[in-house]
Amino acid sequence: MRAHKHTDERSLIVVAVAAALLSMFFLQGFVFAQTVPSSELISKAKEYDGKTVSFEGEVIGDVMQRGDFVWVNVHDGTTAIGIWMSKDFARSIAETGGYRKTGDRVSISGVFHQHCPEHGADLDIHADGLQVIARGMRLAEEPHVSKSKLALGFGIALGVLWILSLLNKR
Repeated sequence: MRAHKHTDERSLIVVAVAAALLSMFFLQGFVFAQTVPSSELISKAKEYDGKTVSFEGEVIGDVMQRGDFVWVNVHDGTTAIGIWMSKDFARSIAETGGYRKTGDRVSISGVFHQHCPEHGADLDIHADGLQVIARGMRLAEEPHVSKSKLALGFGIALGVLWILSLLNKR
């Protein structure tokens, strides 16, 4: 009888673990909504107003602290959208995009506001989740051969004009 009891307990544990894994798999689709591009959020702002959305892009500019929260701008390649988030979420952002550097690529989930009543009726997303997809990096500035040739040409032309002006004075 004891062997039968252990088999029942093991079966129950296997079923419970399988149910937990299956529920996590199916619920994942509800937790992580399909990413909405900025162009659609802006053109269909009324439809998305007050709804939870997922938005993905590069963190650009500065992380602007406001008490226990921060503003960050996330650019998806078309437009940047202001994201309001807790300082805790912002701690995972290592690099913001700017001159000669790319910012972290992030996926944000949160409530979209067409005219946020909390922030001067601006369009924004109040983040309730943030995932860093790829880290940003500093970019090495590569010399532009065409610009170098152009500068050399202007330098030679300037030198020739200077010599001609000296010869003209004599």
